[in-house]
Amino acid sequence: MDASSLLPDLPAGARIVLVRLRSIGDVILLTPSLQMLKEWRPDLRVTVVVESRFRELLEGNPDIEELIEPGSGSGAAKIAARWRAIRALRQRDFALCVNLHGGPTGTLLTRASGARLKVGFDYYRARGVYDILVPDTRKILGRNQIHTAEHQAAIFFHLGMPRREIPRARIFVKTSSRVWWKEKRASLGVAEGSPCAIVHPTALYATKQWAPEHFARLGTFLAEERGLTPVFSCGPGESEVLDAIQRVGNTRIMRLEGASLSQFAAAIEDACVFVGNDSGPAHMAAALERPEVVIFGSSSSVIWGPWPREASSLRARIVQNSYSCNPCPGDRCYQFERPECILSVTFEQVRSAVEAVLRSTS
Repeated sequence: MDASSLLPDLPAGARIVLVRLRSIGDVILLTPSLQMLKEWRPDLRVTVVVESRFRELLEGNPDIEELIEPGSGSGAAKIAARWRAIRALRQRDFALCVNLHGGPTGTLLTRASGARLKVGFDYYRARGVYDILVPDTRKILGRNQIHTAEHQAAIFFHLGMPRREIPRARIFVKTSSRVWWKEKRASLGVAEGSPCAIVHPTALYATKQWAPEHFARLGTFLAEERGLTPVFSCGPGESEVLDAIQRVGNTRIMRLEGASLSQFAAAIEDACVFVGNDSGPAHMAAALERPEVVIFGSSSSVIWGPWPREASSLRARIVQNSYSCNPCPGDRCYQFERPECILSVTFEQVRSAVEAVLRSTS
């Protein structure tokens, strides 16, 4: 079968399912492809399979008809949840399933989806599951350096969606979340109308996490020199990072903890600037078109920097020092005794980037 004719030849009103289980960045960076697909073929009925903890990132998106959760938990409860998800998939009579995840769960759901055609990348392990295997996206786009938003769009280009400029990612913030944030601001002591900054000092690995003492100093700079109230945020199980910042700064900080992703999006939407490590919230800030500064260590800013790149020159700044070993897996430093890539980023570099972003977006 000619892959380039697959999407154009789908019958009117066909149902397709995209398996994109996680995480924050990957889910957000799928939304440009969803928008392009819907603008080109508004008749297609699009379902996305996404884990429950990331569901809010796609809720309210007009390009999606339905969200299905793959099920979670452990033991018998997990097995039962998986079977419910599979039953839901098979009841939809999908013409096409595109697996954008590739792991064991994604493969299982793709295999069991009942879709008449199944698509995955040619580097996936269970190649026999798929009717069409998509080649390396660098070959599709004719470039060696591919952003994650481009990587996800390339599979749809390969399947026949007309090529065009890839739009920015999008998040749709709930009204209830905006109301929640207004009340939360007040409880934190941030006066109504007072400009604030969201500072997100956590990351998946130590090789991507700027030092607590730098973040403490950044908070002082934002408050005393820029007139912004810094609100320090973290995800589940990350409160120790905020504790460390408070300890080294020897002062109480405003903390945003326990927020849902939609509530967190409302907080970012309200901020004058977002400053944080390379992590999922940085993609949320980009999708919400907030000025931002993103600090990179072990990962590639070409692959994971704010999208779209063209807008980043004014709206966002990346702070990263070049090392020949970048990028690396990031779970530890493979080159030095300590992760020099992130440790080498100075406070002056980040302060300069914040000042530049605030000047250009004021």
